Amino acid sequence: MEQTTAYPVSLSVRHLVEYVYLSGSIDNRLQTVDAMHEGTKAHLRVQGEYGEGDRKEVYLKAEIPCGELLFSVDGRADGVLATEPIPTIDEIKSTAGDLGRVREEGGFPVHWAQAWFYAYMYARDTGAPSMRIQLTYVNTVTEETERFVREASLEELERDVQGMVERYAPYALLRRDHERKRNASIESLPFPFESYRAGQRRLAGAVYKSVEEGVSLFARAPTGIGKTVSTTYPAIKAMGRGLLQRIYYLTARTTTRAAAEDALGLMAAKGLNLHAVTLTAKDKICFQEETRCEKEHCPFADGYYDRINGAIMDILENETLMTRSVIERYARKHTVCPFEFSLDLAYASDLVICDYNYVFDPRISFKRLYGEVKKKTAVLVDEAHNLPDRAREMFSGGLTKAPFLAMQRSLKGRHKTAFEAAKAVNDYFIATRKRLADGKPAVSEKERPDELIGLAERFAEAAQPLLETEGGELLELYFEVQQFLRAAKLYDDRFTTMTEVSRNDVSVKLFCLDPSELVAGTVKGYRSAVYFSATLTPLGYYMDVLGGSEEDYTLSLPSPFSSEQLTVSVHPISTRYQDRDVSYKPIAEIIRRTVSGKKGNYLAFFPSYAYMNAVHEAYLELLDGAGERESASRPDVLLQQSGMAEEERDAYLAAFRPDGERSLVGFAVMGGIFSEGVDLPGDRLIGVVVVGVGMPQLGLERDTLRSYYSSQGKNGFTYAYVVPGMNKVLQAGGRLIRSETDTGTLALIDDRYLESGYRQLLPEEWLGAVKND
Repeated sequence: MEQTTAYPVSLSVRHLVEYVYLSGSIDNRLQTVDAMHEGTKAHLRVQGEYGEGDRKEVYLKAEIPCGELLFSVDGRADGVLATEPIPTIDEIKSTAGDLGRVREEGGFPVHWAQAWFYAYMYARDTGAPSMRIQLTYVNTVTEETERFVREASLEELERDVQGMVERYAPYALLRRDHERKRNASIESLPFPFESYRAGQRRLAGAVYKSVEEGVSLFARAPTGIGKTVSTTYPAIKAMGRGLLQRIYYLTARTTTRAAAEDALGLMAAKGLNLHAVTLTAKDKICFQEETRCEKEHCPFADGYYDRINGAIMDILENETLMTRSVIERYARKHTVCPFEFSLDLAYASDLVICDYNYVFDPRISFKRLYGEVKKKTAVLVDEAHNLPDRAREMFSGGLTKAPFLAMQRSLKGRHKTAFEAAKAVNDYFIATRKRLADGKPAVSEKERPDELIGLAERFAEAAQPLLETEGGELLELYFEVQQFLRAAKLYDDRFTTMTEVSRNDVSVKLFCLDPSELVAGTVKGYRSAVYFSATLTPLGYYMDVLGGSEEDYTLSLPSPFSSEQLTVSVHPISTRYQDRDVSYKPIAEIIRRTVSGKKGNYLAFFPSYAYMNAVHEAYLELLDGAGERESASRPDVLLQQSGMAEEERDAYLAAFRPDGERSLVGFAVMGGIFSEGVDLPGDRLIGVVVVGVGMPQLGLERDTLRSYYSSQGKNGFTYAYVVPGMNKVLQAGGRLIRSETDTGTLALIDDRYLESGYRQLLPEEWLGAVKND
């Protein structure tokens, strides 16, 4: 009889015991006893008390057969105490919450299970007939300690560990059966279109090669190539051949998430069987009117961990493409928080579609993704031109005076320690305001503000015990302080301290000028990162600011569209700030002429709301002056508003119909919601007007960036202003030609388009289509 090989299941002790034993509710107030966290300082303090023969951070591993499965489980025990009469495993848990409930329970089951598992592995390795198991709970604020000790024989430990493995086994078998189906479906999966478009095969080949070799790829892939399919398809093929276990498809906007879902839908129609989940922001997917992740306020948070395993098994058995609507349906069925449900599914899925934050932001990146899985994970970064500025913000942290003054008033007479800590921070800001009273309202300094960092640390320590009862504004401020302290730990020559005074308020920001090493460090643990965008130009700039190395690949593909599809005009009018007042009417006239040339839909993009509103007013005056107030030929006009709701955005775009009775011109802002990730193919859009060169607003941040890159021997003005600005131009103009059959008119309004430094950043097909100069 043929012997079948047991299916290997590799996971950490913590992952296994949390799956089996974790119970209770979600509570966003942090650091409650229910949600113990590893406090590094508390761990070090306890471990510092160990005897001479005791060991800390002891790596343990065991293979445990279970039917058709072979579990390979590993982890690090906090301590192995040889000074005790019999070997003792010490598991340390720290919290800022009250230890009263720990005493009542005698330690929590999930923590006993973790220590129990380590004790079993140690006893099996050493032949010890019995073990002592110790749980050490530490309050990080008061340093109060509670210890609980049990003893167990090797036979007892083995029996209990086998029971844990058996409770995990149904989920492991589900994953095994799915993996076999998935790999078989990938093996026979054809490219989802009849043929490759121009450049598509090269991009797909470069992605596969990068994953195969374990390097990064920087790819300029113009609109029309089919970037989403060209990156996901080869990565999925690499998964089928065992190179990858997981794929993260990262986007900056919700609209591009839909493109990734569509690509997977196409492949599913060709037979692909893949678990893919889309993560939606908490405030958008939350079922409650007010997003408060506390069991008293949300039935979907109350008892979440008691129901989540059943919900995950149910959805994985019955679904493959888990979009927002699918997740919401199962979340309601099982009464679980849809946001936390989607996060838990991310650890069980083959492909995750999500925002950049989940990989790059230290606050919310996937924390349970341990090393072995990371090494078999590829990161596909769509719209990668957005990542430099997003990364700067993720690694930066700032504090403002006003919330500390409000918190000082709120805590007065109720919580002395926290009150004094909030007052100390507020006093620091008052002193800072006085220091800058006679000078500049904003300054950038290279020195790290150690005094403020120390005060922020003391405030965080004082606030921690109050989070469970206070919540609300205190919790929000606590999060801000934590982000500030994270930035402080990263602070080096690539950071600056920016202090700004406005009216009565003061802010201090630890600003990450150069995120290159931090981005490179983040992706280092992954097998491969693929950065791609239609406007990833110049490639050298993006490799530099995103931490590319000499081993990484670059790819620049020509546009699949021809210059014949486009008519480009350049209008040398100054749009510089000091010249704007005299530019409104001439620009309005250019828009009027462009729109009157052919009936259809047009978009006009501007560098700011103020500029857009002024030209919009001048344009309406022109139409009125031409006697078109009631004329059937008068174009319809739309104006983008700041902070538009999702329904308002949808209505704005829906107005761009291919069969409108008269022309339509939409006024919009460059770099905004309508200039990226918006697809208006065919007659839905036949003309675009771009006003200005997208120059970021002059200010302290940009000027400090310019100085920093100049000090690095680079062209600081180009790095801080020109490339980011022109990227907005390319994105706005890129809304026009979306397919091989599209045609249209593009008007570029600014005299700088005649200068070589700006002109060389324009696409070749635009330059080849210029009809006047």
